Amino acid sequence: MFGGFFDKLKSGLTKTRDNLTDKINDVLNLAINIDEDLYEELEEILITSDIGMETTMEIIQRLKVKIREEKINDVAEVKPALKRVIADMLNEGDYKKDETSEKEVILVIGVNGVGKTTSIGKLAAKSKNSGKKVLLAAADTFRAAAIDQLEVWSKRANVDIVKHGEGSDPAAVVFDAIKAAQARNIDLLICDTAGRLHNKKNLMDELAKINRIIDRDLVGYKKETLLVLDATTGQNAVIQAKQFMEACPIDGIILTKLDGTAKGGVVIAIKNSLNIPVRYIGVGEGVEDLQEFNASDFAEALL
Repeated sequence: MFGGFFDKLKSGLTKTRDNLTDKINDVLNLAINIDEDLYEELEEILITSDIGMETTMEIIQRLKVKIREEKINDVAEVKPALKRVIADMLNEGDYKKDETSEKEVILVIGVNGVGKTTSIGKLAAKSKNSGKKVLLAAADTFRAAAIDQLEVWSKRANVDIVKHGEGSDPAAVVFDAIKAAQARNIDLLICDTAGRLHNKKNLMDELAKINRIIDRDLVGYKKETLLVLDATTGQNAVIQAKQFMEACPIDGIILTKLDGTAKGGVVIAIKNSLNIPVRYIGVGEGVEDLQEFNASDFAEALL
């Protein structure tokens, strides 16, 4: 990850770092020995930083093992060890890019207000700038505003869009988008889909229908479903992800608004609780502020 974005990531995590790292530093500066009292104080700090109880216990357990195995007895070495533990946890079963197919279709899901359409627009712009032919499908037909917003982004990113009217069948939009993608030799098709969790059965049926059409008609494209979550909601983002996982398989997370929250620790909770890789993180308003997630850089910027 290039320096400019690392600086942005570091700056974007300022609120989380103020909440987490400053407290850790205070505890370590006062500690004389690495003992149970120290572990308990670290545990309390992690829990209050929206990392969650279950994930915190896992981090502390791994930290104890690492300190024992590496024969660490200097309190000053605890923080670097903690950084390595967090990076290791985020890297486990990490996302491996499928290079077998150059063409890709991405289904993007998420409730209103999490930054779903904006994330799609930024992904489209990034892919377009890297030389790919991109097409958007406005398959969140539940709200007219969702279609309009996506159209604004399609113009901003200078990519084509396939849309129907409000209330139309989302699967029909995706079907037309598939035909357009094949006719225009599109490299990346991004489908905006509805995220209405209050009626999980409808959501499940809708996504199942869309998936069937893609599997049947879009041969040769790698398919991926990304869930957009808002980092400012902290542990609620984990709960939301679990609900979506009941409705459909999820391949990765786009975590938005990390720059506006002290709850950046939720990245670790999402990975540990759900075992879904965080694929992209948003640390600002600009197109370039949505970047592929890098576990080592995140742990470094966090601590």
